[in-house]
Amino acid sequence: MRSMNLVDSWVHTSSKSMYTQPDRYRPLIGFLYEPIRMRLNCSNRPFVLRQTRPVSSMAVSAILTREETETPKHETTRFDFKSYMVHKASSVNKALDDAVSLRDPPQIHEAMRYSLLAGGKRVRPMLCLAACDLVGGHESQAMPAACAVEMIHTMSLIHDDLPCMDNDDLRRGKPTNHKVFGEDTAVLAGDSLLAFAFEHIATATATATAGVPPPRILAAIGELATSIGAEGLVAGQVVDLSSTGIADVGLDQLEFIHVHKTAVLLEASVVLGSILGGGSDDEIEKLRKFARCIGLLFQVVDDILDVTKSSIELGKTAGKDLVADKVTYPKLMGIEKSREFAEKLRAEALDQLSGFDPEKAAPLVALANYIAYRQN
Repeated sequence: MRSMNLVDSWVHTSSKSMYTQPDRYRPLIGFLYEPIRMRLNCSNRPFVLRQTRPVSSMAVSAILTREETETPKHETTRFDFKSYMVHKASSVNKALDDAVSLRDPPQIHEAMRYSLLAGGKRVRPMLCLAACDLVGGHESQAMPAACAVEMIHTMSLIHDDLPCMDNDDLRRGKPTNHKVFGEDTAVLAGDSLLAFAFEHIATATATATAGVPPPRILAAIGELATSIGAEGLVAGQVVDLSSTGIADVGLDQLEFIHVHKTAVLLEASVVLGSILGGGSDDEIEKLRKFARCIGLLFQVVDDILDVTKSSIELGKTAGKDLVADKVTYPKLMGIEKSREFAEKLRAEALDQLSGFDPEKAAPLVALANYIAYRQN
């Protein structure tokens, strides 16, 4: 029987601030200047906020620019990633469609479904499902959590686009939620998706055909809540808002913003899959480190794409960060150093998978490369 120590002790460990937990959200920017292994014992510290501003972006997609014809290193040639993506995206889309059906009152459910089913790469659900499979679980055990993560991600996008935040008109190539349904309904649609995400993971996981022990469901719920709360996604959001327009924002503070604002939800996706799939403590922590690297990679590459691609190519408004005078990796490091950092993050992520069965790890290897080398 696999170890349940991490699961059984979740309530105790989660009561500590993530600033004092040595294994969570450590600085990674040192990859550019120090050996990777020397950074593993570094701890985070909270930043002093010097100004208060309205809310801004809560989540973004990210891909590193590179010629599409280039074959990434470490990619498993026998693994058909395109077929995998199509199959998993279809499964996730069906599960989301079934979970959030049209019912009374119709207006709010139409608004929820409009953004939830508007397309997207479904990278977070795929990470969740792939991690579950890697530790020996079945897709049915992680599908409710995969859907919950996508619901929360969609909520963050709806709120991100509001006039009081980033004030954007385009998302995934379509008018943003508030442009279609109004600001009031858009806010409520996001709120509803957030609440339903936890209801869905709690109820649907318990009735999954393969069955998941209640302690593991509780641990997964706690992990997800921590990742998006005041010490997770919201923490990154607050520091991001307070940093906008400030000239002396450093790399450590920028990393804090993106690790919390973007990477935490990707990390949670992988960790939830490994918990619900029955992973051991060691497996879960290795996958956490893997996910932490690709989570920050997501944002580093998004920063690059924001200044190198057009709105048509991205399916969202390009150049927003430059216009809003936000600090980004290219702004602080330049595009080439940002690309170098992204490559180091990708390499470290893949290194965390070296102890797993290569065949079972192939989807996560391919997803890491996908995140690194896509063009939009």
